[in-house]
Amino acid sequence: MAAARSRLIPVPALCRDCDADAGAATTCPRCGGRRIIRHAELAELAIAHIDCDAFYASVEKRDRPELAARPVIVGGGVRGVVTAACYIARISGVRSAMPMFTALRACPDAVVIRPDFAKYVAVARQLRALMAELTPLLQPLSIDEAVLDLSGTAALHGGPPALALIRFVRRVEAEIGVTVSVGLARNRLMAKIAAGRDKPRGFCVIGGEAAALLAAEPVRLLPGIGPAAAKRLEGKGITRLGQMQVLEPRAALRLLGEDGPALVRRARGEDDRAVDPRRETRSISAETTFDADLTQRAELERRLWPLAEKLARRLSEQGCAAAGVVLKLKTAGFALRTRTQRLPGPTRLPDVLFAAARRLLEREADGTAFRLIGIAAQPLAPLAAADLPDLADPGRARLVAAQTAIDTLRGRFGAAAIGRGRGLAGR
Repeated sequence: MAAARSRLIPVPALCRDCDADAGAATTCPRCGGRRIIRHAELAELAIAHIDCDAFYASVEKRDRPELAARPVIVGGGVRGVVTAACYIARISGVRSAMPMFTALRACPDAVVIRPDFAKYVAVARQLRALMAELTPLLQPLSIDEAVLDLSGTAALHGGPPALALIRFVRRVEAEIGVTVSVGLARNRLMAKIAAGRDKPRGFCVIGGEAAALLAAEPVRLLPGIGPAAAKRLEGKGITRLGQMQVLEPRAALRLLGEDGPALVRRARGEDDRAVDPRRETRSISAETTFDADLTQRAELERRLWPLAEKLARRLSEQGCAAAGVVLKLKTAGFALRTRTQRLPGPTRLPDVLFAAARRLLEREADGTAFRLIGIAAQPLAPLAAADLPDLADPGRARLVAAQTAIDTLRGRFGAAAIGRGRGLAGR
């Protein structure tokens, strides 16, 4: 018992390579390593955001060690788009969703590998199993990232959450063969921001200094503020989070709309969202923010179709089907509208998802200016229950066959190899 208590004494600095207390040293006194984590609240913080580093590309490099020092792009061939890029390729300017021909022009030496989503899902399950050993308060956010609450786990792990996370990272590298970055903070927002500050293989800690740290950052740093929102804020003279931090609720409402007070709280690093394991499978979504506000229903529908295709793909990747559809709209004044419709049966077909969302959109497209549109599948159902034969709907079988053919061709030749006429109209 005494030994267990001794490990709970606050640790100001830890070596990521051997767990030793590094004290004030710049190199570890035990192993000589230089990867030292030092923070006044290191033994107290318990909210962690874990994000894999270039996940798809990392899995491919793990399976092909000869590519370790090569730029790797995971994508669908010359006519497709980039699904993921390793950090070496990113140095050349390659980014996700970039047309493949543009990516290869920027990085002509890149090795292109077609995506194997079944393999990525299997690796993600391994990662999630290791996360679950840290705490039951685990909320997956996507295939390759999750947020964890390690409060009260010190006795279980023989040390503070930071120590358990250091050991977890090393275990992931040794047992699974990929790398992750960790953000440790007081809340979910700051943990997510911390996880992205020192990639790859990062371990960033942010405590009570959150507001001061955020003050000089551009408004785009906040999740949910895209290019269009940043441009609007710039038009009001707000380019840095520090300028938002000082706004009183009434001024925030006037300047930033209904979401203003919440934006100000986030700009100060405040976030009261709990880590909720029950949210793991509640919904899967896709959304986009427009460069300019849209008012016409036809324009909104053109933006909705590619989102329905993206949602269908994400459902398949995660082994789920949609039992209901949610339409999300955000007005130019940041007011959020969500409309839902239950489906007659589970589906993963983009045509069915789009048709349901379009019916919801018809009632909302009344001339209001919208800055964002999104579509979500909620509730979810097992993929095996999707699009079962129905004598009352003989057209469903043809849709399933057509979509299966499209998916097969895209898997072989890239996402842009084949598409619907509706998709071409939206380009």
